[in-house]
Amino acid sequence: MPRTRASRALRPSPELLLRKATLARTSGTRAKYAERGLAFSAGVDRTTRALLLRQLYLSHMEARRFEDALSAAEQMVLADVMPDVARQDAARACLGLGDREHAVAHLRLASRVSPPARRAFHLWTLGSVLYLTGHHREAAGALQRAARWGTTEKPLYLAQAALARRASGERGLELAPLRERLSESPCGQGYGQFVLGELAYAEGDFMASRQYLRLFLKRTTSGRVALEVALSGEIAHARRLIRAMRTRQHGAA
Repeated sequence: MPRTRASRALRPSPELLLRKATLARTSGTRAKYAERGLAFSAGVDRTTRALLLRQLYLSHMEARRFEDALSAAEQMVLADVMPDVARQDAARACLGLGDREHAVAHLRLASRVSPPARRAFHLWTLGSVLYLTGHHREAAGALQRAARWGTTEKPLYLAQAALARRASGERGLELAPLRERLSESPCGQGYGQFVLGELAYAEGDFMASRQYLRLFLKRTTSGRVALEVALSGEIAHARRLIRAMRTRQHGAA
């Protein structure tokens, strides 16, 4: 009997399993701890359950199991803990499945139910997805709204909104000031390099464009799988632009 009590005392709690899942180095280990935590039939509060589901979602995304990732995200939505984050996660899984329509629907809902501090991020993600799938006018509207809610990321949102307006057929846009402002801002790093590459390409500055886009690709394809999956549309677009510049260069030669 004492052994039984000791074994029960040593049984990991859902909170401990959540911590282990969060610190896991591989998607398999992350999923193992998350599933063990979710297996508790009682004693798991709603927030802990939602966070365990998110770790399970991340493990599925890292392994490119998008249907399983969507299932975990949908359970997070039902848990109603950080519903905007759950909707954002569901959208990413939908994009992995090639389901743009449902991804956009989730992102629209995310922007509506989010707290003000995260609204700009959701609108920016919505605008980026619409832009990369050719819905340029809608993208421009979402990105302009993101800029109104945004603070430190505003130069990024305004630059992307201008690119979307340009793609929709609007002419006479001044891209140079937007490029300069973004390049001088902290948000010009990371994802900002993708946008700077597009701006430079639009201005015909192919040398700078290639440099920005290659830095973006190096960052997104040599790190976490989840990041590469989340930015798969941007990665494909960056590669298309680099190929287009290579073709122009060969044609000029």
